[in-house]
Amino acid sequence: MADRRRSISNPLALAVLACLHERPMHPYEMAATMRERGKEQSIKLNYGSLYTVVDSLAKNGLIEAVEARREGRRPERTVYRLTGAGRTRLDAWMSQLLAEPVKEYPQFEAALSLMPVLHPDTVLELLRTRTRILQQEIARARVMLAAARRAGLPRLLLIEGEYHVALQETELSWVENLADELEAGTLDGLDGWRHVYETGEAPAWDVDASALEELRQAAAEGGTKPD
Repeated sequence: MADRRRSISNPLALAVLACLHERPMHPYEMAATMRERGKEQSIKLNYGSLYTVVDSLAKNGLIEAVEARREGRRPERTVYRLTGAGRTRLDAWMSQLLAEPVKEYPQFEAALSLMPVLHPDTVLELLRTRTRILQQEIARARVMLAAARRAGLPRLLLIEGEYHVALQETELSWVENLADELEAGTLDGLDGWRHVYETGEAPAWDVDASALEELRQAAAEGGTKPD
């Protein structure tokens, strides 16, 4: 079971299982359904990957072909349905994703971890650019959400959009505060950062060795999950 779960960890596979939970579909219909509902905003979708995912799910016994259907002059398309094992996997996967936070690796976090390779003044300028882009994206997303509500879509179908806006608003506030600290010269460690560019020497950080070792141990253990 562990091998099977690792082989279908792609969110697109989850979306396929969710589509087939509604009714049997062929891959083109799955893609059309996802796009119609705006799911490509949350799940990376392209036809090549979709067919690869469908093949993988079928090989794992989570979906199965039920018929080949032809519509007009279009090529024959294979219709798939969810199996009992697929429904069990869908329930377990959704329950895990909704209940358990996981460590993800966003590109912005990676950039922040390597930020000192750039000059502080350059970073300040880039962060100000990021805040302007975030403001534009948030405004655009809010317009789209408002339009969807006016069209009568229930909030249930807009939840991922709300979540995305909430994340962007939190990021915007945090980035603005970081940029303000850089501009005011109050960011802890900024003097050492500037020292590198002024002298070419590594800064001499005043770090508590015992506290640092505790931090390393905690990171190695990865924390504990709640019961």
